[in-house]
Amino acid sequence: MKTEHQSKVWFITGGSKGLGLSLIVKLLDYGYKVAATSRNASELQKAVGRTENFLPLTVDLADEQSVQAAIASTIGMYGRIDVIMNNAGYGIGGSIEELTNAEIQQAFDINIFGTINVIRAVMPQLRKQQSGHIINISSIAGFDGGTGWAAYSAAKAAVIGLTEVLALDVKEFGIKATVVMPGGFRTQFLKPESLVLSENKIPEYTAVHSYHERLIAIDGKQTGDPDKAAEVFIDLAENPNPPVRLFLGSDAVKRAWEKTEAIQENIKNWKITSKSSDA
Repeated sequence: MKTEHQSKVWFITGGSKGLGLSLIVKLLDYGYKVAATSRNASELQKAVGRTENFLPLTVDLADEQSVQAAIASTIGMYGRIDVIMNNAGYGIGGSIEELTNAEIQQAFDINIFGTINVIRAVMPQLRKQQSGHIINISSIAGFDGGTGWAAYSAAKAAVIGLTEVLALDVKEFGIKATVVMPGGFRTQFLKPESLVLSENKIPEYTAVHSYHERLIAIDGKQTGDPDKAAEVFIDLAENPNPPVRLFLGSDAVKRAWEKTEAIQENIKNWKITSKSSDA
């Protein structure tokens, strides 16, 4: 348990609920300086209930200028940014046939393009400092997707691929990058404000719809504790050698392990065919 004053400055997106809110409260308890974004800064301020060492920001993550202004405000207030956590996102469910391009685009705007906009805006400051840690929140669904979550899994898989290469690209500047792939946590993720299902429902997709119903039914019963996740994030940022990939939650570890074993088996079974294309 950390009790001493912490000097690092955190910048967190999607801070008004869920993992982001739990992290903000924990960081402020420990004495960190925190800037956080939401679609409504006053609601964010109300949710956090603090003013000292806290800068709430109204930001449209899909708008580059809005993101750049938030980064500039944070640097203007605190002089630096040490840890960036791209936490904002929401789930989108439905088969590809059911979902519209507009529904998918909106999900990608927040889940992936919002993350890209923040990284692009903050990198000049991190390069200047020759330090920093970018933590991108993906999902176990980005590594091991489930029925009815093709668009969401695609967006979160993009976050994984982006972070893996980002870690290589920024290493020479002394900057670190980690992608976190959480399993189920007791947050608002399965509530309407964080989860969008396709407006168009095709009755034939019985497996997709029943899976959605089963998932929504476990709301509030997920394995993961947001407060414990917050402790993990803080420890991750304090670690001098953080991992590039971190699965979070016992359910995420189980799914990742099973997926990895399945991939290895697939490579083994199809190795001769795979190599047959060589000249």
